[in-house]
Amino acid sequence: MNTTLRRAVGTALLGVLGVPALAACGGSGDSGAQGSKPKTVTLVSHDSFAASKTVLREFTKETGYKVEVLRGGDAGAAVNQAVLSKDNPQGDVFFGVDNTLLSRTLDAGLFTPYEAKDLDKVPEALRLDKDEHRVTPVDSGDICVNYDRKYFADKKLAPPRTFDDLIRPRYKNLLVTENAATSSPGLGFLLGTAAEHGDDGWQDYWKKLKANGVEVVDGWEQAYYDRFSGAGKGDKPLVVSYASSPPAGVLELKSQPKEAPTGVATGTCFRQIEFAGLLNGAKNEEGGKKLLDFLLSKSFQEDVPLQMFVNPARQDAKLPEVFTKYGATIDDPATLAPEKIAQNREQWVEQWSSLVLR
Repeated sequence: MNTTLRRAVGTALLGVLGVPALAACGGSGDSGAQGSKPKTVTLVSHDSFAASKTVLREFTKETGYKVEVLRGGDAGAAVNQAVLSKDNPQGDVFFGVDNTLLSRTLDAGLFTPYEAKDLDKVPEALRLDKDEHRVTPVDSGDICVNYDRKYFADKKLAPPRTFDDLIRPRYKNLLVTENAATSSPGLGFLLGTAAEHGDDGWQDYWKKLKANGVEVVDGWEQAYYDRFSGAGKGDKPLVVSYASSPPAGVLELKSQPKEAPTGVATGTCFRQIEFAGLLNGAKNEEGGKKLLDFLLSKSFQEDVPLQMFVNPARQDAKLPEVFTKYGATIDDPATLAPEKIAQNREQWVEQWSSLVLR
């Protein structure tokens, strides 16, 4: 899997029960005191966290702290590890819990409230814990159906645009999606259909989608590279991926085309929001607060798109040209309140598995 698109999708396996050991990188040397302050501040995250060295050096120059990153596998496993170790936290700040798993961390009392500097630069729609400030929104991305432009041009067929388009006979046997029990984009797509069709309607929608030949595979890499005709040798011209997949794919090409080889069905998107929070019991609380402030700084926020291929949370952060030229703007993505996701996530996944996999 190429590095660029790996960052773009952050393949989170949400059903993971085992917890991998954390791997450290990015910090250096002594974590003891510099005068009365530790030299390092520790960021616990999933494997897809990325930031440029120049931006991290800027943080060190401004604050005197070096960032040590402890990577805990995929997003689901990293969240599980943080919850299990909450009485003896592995670091000072946790980054990478999104709105599909947010309630798990808040219910566990994982974070100490802190209102980060420049939070007012973040749209209110992303501030899901705006009353208590236990978490700080850092970025957002949209899980959407992507399509192979060449396939649809050759067939002289308009690509689908909405969830309901996907169950039309003209798109029979064209879609591959990921397992909602084992894949972050798969779960996001399920939640998108639940937001679109409601508590009592999404099951019937999936029955129709199954009857229309949807294929389900374990994870994003298999779906995108093995089965999707737009990125590999597969025969499926529709795949559940991200709105950022087309610009990420363009960066892998030797020359930039007029348009990306793949497009986004903008009416099939579910909004993911990623958060960071100051861990309860952090050894370096002061450094943790400074790091949260920095994660919302303009320099870090403008580094986010080409490092992690998601949108910065700050509304005044400038997007790189590859995003504005090849990316899709999702004006009205499907969303669900974290509380609703918490109440229904497990039973919805079980019901989905019964409907689609058996």
